[in-house]
Amino acid sequence: MKLAVVGATGLVGREIMKVLGERKIYPDLFIPVASPKSEGIPLIFNDHRYYIHTHEQAIEKKPDVAIFSAGSATSLEWAPRYAAAGITVIDNSSAWRMNPEIPLIVPEINASVLTKHHKIIANPNCSTIQLVLVLAPLHARYKIKRIVVSTYQSVTGTGAKAVRQLENERKGIQGEMAYPYPIDLNLFPHGGNFQENGYTSEEMKLVNETQKILDDYSIRITATIVRVPVMGGHSESVNLEFEHDFLVDDIVNILTGTYGILLRDDVKKNIYPMPLDAAGKDEVLVGRIRRDESQSNSLNLFIVADNLRKGAATNAVQIAQYLGSNNLLDC
Repeated sequence: MKLAVVGATGLVGREIMKVLGERKIYPDLFIPVASPKSEGIPLIFNDHRYYIHTHEQAIEKKPDVAIFSAGSATSLEWAPRYAAAGITVIDNSSAWRMNPEIPLIVPEINASVLTKHHKIIANPNCSTIQLVLVLAPLHARYKIKRIVVSTYQSVTGTGAKAVRQLENERKGIQGEMAYPYPIDLNLFPHGGNFQENGYTSEEMKLVNETQKILDDYSIRITATIVRVPVMGGHSESVNLEFEHDFLVDDIVNILTGTYGILLRDDVKKNIYPMPLDAAGKDEVLVGRIRRDESQSNSLNLFIVADNLRKGAATNAVQIAQYLGSNNLLDC
């Protein structure tokens, strides 16, 4: 496989290269891409030195796959140009996710819809990926009617600028602000831009993307995004209402047997999912599994994942692996 990584110098771009190395994926041709001001800057990947390319240079080299992680504006402008050149784009931004012609993919759930004709593939929002990985097997068994989810999202979800803000605040340094308020020793219910309905864009992503991935627009979903002073790892408190009743033991057995999920659920030993445990892991951690005693057929869960790994980089790499192993690339 000939592979380009667009946004190679960013947080997710660097994580993509790390995941590729861990999975022993050695592209026949590797093309790191960033903004024009970074052209020619050296970058080390798999113990080899590469140099940052421009988009034009990358397209000219005709990679089989380009994994984009450079923001929506870049994706809207350049993904169609790569696709027109016969390059399959896996896009990590929100640019294409809700386009009805573009598949929104979590490989463990719906990779089977992919064909050679899909030249732009959307990677879901980090919070959505960890949520639907847990929901999909439960929905298949009990049919979910309603979801109430509150997320507790780390600063890495905003990017390097937010990480620097938190680090500066902990050191007592005045610096550039990624958020409208201090984040250290603080949290605020604000992720994305506020919409006319009072929800934020990040909250609506959870609603719309979950319905699209599960292919069920009858599921009612309400979400609240909370930004917390954590350096890595998103957490979610989730309440599910099913159409059918369940046994908690059966829920545990289903999740235990689901690839990509790691059960952390032994409250007698104070074992439950935490961002510290999720750091560097590709699995989604789930625990605090208990029946909601206030409403019939309802369940509470706590879900945690490393948002730069399964929430972004790993999911994109898994899509690329699926395309390659199923002969869906014009190699």
